[in-house]
Amino acid sequence: MQTSFVHLHVHTEYSLLESACRIEALMRLAQDYGMNAIAITDHMAMYGVIPFYKEAIKRGIKPIIGCVVHVTNEATTDHRANVTPYHVVLLAETVTGYRNLVQLVSKAHLQSRFMRPLVDKAMLAAHAEGLIALTGGTEGEVAARVAAGDLEGARAALHELVAIFGKNHLFIELQDHGLLMQRQINQHLIHLARETGLGLVATNDVHYLKREDAPVYDILLAIGQGKTLDDPSRRRAETDGQYLTSEREMIERFRYIPEAIENTVKIAERCQVDLELGRTHLPVFDLPAGFDENEYLAHLCKQGIRERYGAPTPEIVSRLEHELRVIQHLGFAGYFLIVWDFMRFAHENGITTGPGRGSAAGSLVAYLLRITDVDPLRYGLLFERFLNPERVSWPDIDIDFLDERRSEMIAYVTHKYGHDRVAQIITYGTMAARAAVRDVGRVMGLTPQEIDRIAKLIPHKVGTTIDKALASVQELSDLYETNEKVRLVIDRAKAIEGLPRHTSIHAAGVVIAKEPLTNYVPLQKGADGGVVTQYAMEDLEAVGLLKMDFLGLRTLSIINHACEEIERSEGIKLDFSKMEMDDPKTFALLSRGDTDGCFQLESAGVKLVLRELRPTHFEDIFAVISLYRPGPMENIPAFIKAKHGETQVKYPHPSLASILKDTYGVIVYQEQIMQIASEMAGFTLGQADLLRRAVGKKKREILDEQREIFVKGCIKKGHDEKVAHMVYDWIVKFADYGFNKSHGVAYGILAYRTAYLKANYPAAFMAALLTSWLFSSAKVAQYVEECKRMGISVLPPDVNKSSHRFTVEEGQIRFSLAAIKNVGTAAIQSILDARRKGEFRDLLDFCRRVDLRVCNKRVVENLVRAGTFDWTGQSRKGMLLALDDAFDKGTRLRRELDNSQISLFGLMEDMHETPDLRVPPVQDFSDQERLEMEKELLGVYVSAHPLEKFRNILDRFAVRLSELSEYEDGQSIRVGGIIRNLKVIQTKKGQTMAFILLEDLTAACEVVVFPSVYAKHSPILQEEAMIDMRCRLQIQDEGCKLVAFDIRPLSLETEDDKPEAGGRTPSRNQNPHSEEHPMIFIRVTPDDERDGKLQALKGWFAKNPGTLPVTLFYTRNRTAREISDRVSGTQEFLSGVERILGPDSVVKKKTVKHRDIHS
Repeated sequence: MQTSFVHLHVHTEYSLLESACRIEALMRLAQDYGMNAIAITDHMAMYGVIPFYKEAIKRGIKPIIGCVVHVTNEATTDHRANVTPYHVVLLAETVTGYRNLVQLVSKAHLQSRFMRPLVDKAMLAAHAEGLIALTGGTEGEVAARVAAGDLEGARAALHELVAIFGKNHLFIELQDHGLLMQRQINQHLIHLARETGLGLVATNDVHYLKREDAPVYDILLAIGQGKTLDDPSRRRAETDGQYLTSEREMIERFRYIPEAIENTVKIAERCQVDLELGRTHLPVFDLPAGFDENEYLAHLCKQGIRERYGAPTPEIVSRLEHELRVIQHLGFAGYFLIVWDFMRFAHENGITTGPGRGSAAGSLVAYLLRITDVDPLRYGLLFERFLNPERVSWPDIDIDFLDERRSEMIAYVTHKYGHDRVAQIITYGTMAARAAVRDVGRVMGLTPQEIDRIAKLIPHKVGTTIDKALASVQELSDLYETNEKVRLVIDRAKAIEGLPRHTSIHAAGVVIAKEPLTNYVPLQKGADGGVVTQYAMEDLEAVGLLKMDFLGLRTLSIINHACEEIERSEGIKLDFSKMEMDDPKTFALLSRGDTDGCFQLESAGVKLVLRELRPTHFEDIFAVISLYRPGPMENIPAFIKAKHGETQVKYPHPSLASILKDTYGVIVYQEQIMQIASEMAGFTLGQADLLRRAVGKKKREILDEQREIFVKGCIKKGHDEKVAHMVYDWIVKFADYGFNKSHGVAYGILAYRTAYLKANYPAAFMAALLTSWLFSSAKVAQYVEECKRMGISVLPPDVNKSSHRFTVEEGQIRFSLAAIKNVGTAAIQSILDARRKGEFRDLLDFCRRVDLRVCNKRVVENLVRAGTFDWTGQSRKGMLLALDDAFDKGTRLRRELDNSQISLFGLMEDMHETPDLRVPPVQDFSDQERLEMEKELLGVYVSAHPLEKFRNILDRFAVRLSELSEYEDGQSIRVGGIIRNLKVIQTKKGQTMAFILLEDLTAACEVVVFPSVYAKHSPILQEEAMIDMRCRLQIQDEGCKLVAFDIRPLSLETEDDKPEAGGRTPSRNQNPHSEEHPMIFIRVTPDDERDGKLQALKGWFAKNPGTLPVTLFYTRNRTAREISDRVSGTQEFLSGVERILGPDSVVKKKTVKHRDIHS
């Protein structure tokens, strides 16, 4: 090894909130310094080992795998609050050492009874083989005792470590970060080394890359402690010397003890660990006698053909043989058997699974094994999009399960393969741009208002970085250039942006190994107490472990609950696997865009596309799902026009018609690119998949290389070279837009099923939808409102009729008991158990029969206040006053039953003879008070809503608060609702402003009213007031907020000159600082043109003359034309237009003249 010094104590970004060393930058600097080796020694975790190892190998640097373990002198099985852990640096000398390090770190996280992961010395001794230990520098026990003047204690600690590791594997660590104390300690440590014969080693405890980065490290420490930089009680960086020093610097610092430098190289040479990345460690599947893996897979597939198709056709046999050949060649038969096995368990135990997800839906083998429920032959799906024989990579089968039963699937594989061989997968939360600014601003002591001012200027869009924000937001750039404090915050935030901040559990990932996981990967406890890997998803794949995605999908629970409710209420058992997807009611619903609650089809934009497309077959549904994304959306108008015959479908070459006819000449799917390459250039589908991947990367050299191959293939098949280039250019253009067709079909099936249920069994579907959002009052409110729009009554909760779920009752929906505040599962189960013996007769009967230990007084009080006893005819107020008496009598009788003091028969007789409960004849709560109780306890109004009389006005002109996320940050919109909470404050300048919680029929949102607006409108700003507001939308990390710039009382009247901001079809580029001039926009469909409705419309215009201009928007060719008529624009006029053309055919919008408004 040519180098003269090796860093053996280095913390990467995976020492969470304790290091600013990004691995890639660290390796780049080490390479610049000419370093041949470097260690990773993060604090008590090995999160970064695989990225570190791969980056080092890539750059020709030897990776040394290590960890700083925190060691306590107490046994980790003791549970004591006050322990002082010391640091020991452990480096893996051999593969055995690596495995021991993994075991140590895992046990520290899984077994320690302390509040943090710690290692005791017995654990160290048990796993010392193959490890080299350094004494931990100034935070090690030896140096700490020297610093405290306890030299004997230092000797004793040193002897303990020698006893654990042996003299040849223990080195005394010297550090010099520029602190006098360290130099003094070093003299004593050198003396101890001479005294004991131990080696010395120099390290620099690296936490950042350059000396000037020390303040960034200090900021991370402050963030981690939740304290400000000037807090005297916090742990802080005491020096600026903990950077990645060069060899020359280290040699100079330790020139008085050169052996400490030389030993770093000797240690690095001794460390020889090859992780053998890429080697697979599939669990072994237990096979029946007489089969190997490939034979058994083929056997199961032949069974699957009989179940799926009956008699096999030549096409089925040929496709199956091809797939099995590829699977056998790649060695993945065992993988498919493992997936088949747990899917079989799901099917046998009534755990609903999704039709498929991702490219696996393109596999016939997966379909035959019932891993997926998508027939790839029917939909022209390609196996090579899933498994490419010309590009060996792991198959990736992601499975959707009922979200409420996902844990059962994890429990099954854990039981089958072993608790020590199955774990969930870690993921990291990183500091995004806004979050980094907020963290830095907070520790630097900025006020919340100052932090908000900076953070809110960063666009709330995925992928936005601080640099991108500075380049695109002029106001932010100006602040950065003119305000030194802002510049410092932003510079520091840029330094930590993207660093991992905390760990969490991957939403779906599960790993299964053939040996105990700690042979390959360190483990820790997750937030739920389960076992989680310390390596992230992609790192587990590199290590060669089997990774599965077990996804809990809410939509499956909705479908499942709806089917159960249909069977319960109507006696109909639905089987979607036997249905054709051609139901007229379903396509009518889709064509109306009536898709609230339907999978993948809920957004306002998708609804508009559906209304214009008017789907007529299943292929239209998955095409919409595939097209409605940034990029492909620009092809939607052409797709719609071609479907309706408004434009002629054109193909780049006649031979491509069969590939593109279903998508009207538009490339929608990645598979189409593959088919085009196969058809025109003679590519195998494996080669075509490589082309698809290559052109998607948009790298010039790759594009040129692939162009040459493609054009040669086209010429070889007899195509003109010019045509070949043209088609290749066309492929490149669409490469970014192509969607995975297999995934689109699978999700299209779920979308169709939800739409089918809503169209054919609306009450059951909405009940299931409400149940799935039981604990989100905002979603419950949104879908209760949708029920009302659909004409489905939502009945209040009732102890005699309600259940855990929302249920169907004679075409109406009965509210769930579980949705009542503070009524838990045990209480509900007690109610249902008691109710099996007959309905409750009154409150006293209820208190006699339920278990009052779980249905305690608070629960029953909430049941009464929520109206679940209204059927008794007694007042809620009276029942509340009688509650103590009911409880006393009910408790006495329950106690007698529990103590078996009388027979059950005698008890029942006694219960019937007991006088009824006396409910005082008091005046009940007012209607308004009862509504407020509903809102408080159910999270939503059920029997009525204060805004009900304004429903039509709000539907016509206001944005629903539940749909704010559909609009753009900074957009001007109009909302209306009731003021639920009003908080009036004084600014630093002594001005009055307010924060409002505004609620409409669908949701609630905070509204900020700045001083100038408050001064103008304060008289109408009262709690429970109903208001009409013009606002600017702010989309923030924590959700949406509105800033008001105009406020009026909500009125049933609309005037012609009343400016309309937002509305149900708002402008996407609205400036909030504008004068607004109303116009009428009317949508005209081809049916409207054919049915003579335009003539009727003309007559209506003549009857309602006015001053507002009218623009007709023709959906046939997506053109707009302003006509000469001027109309009144009154409510009566707008309603008349809708009577002629149908709902949502007209809207009053505005033209905009910009002006300045200062608030």
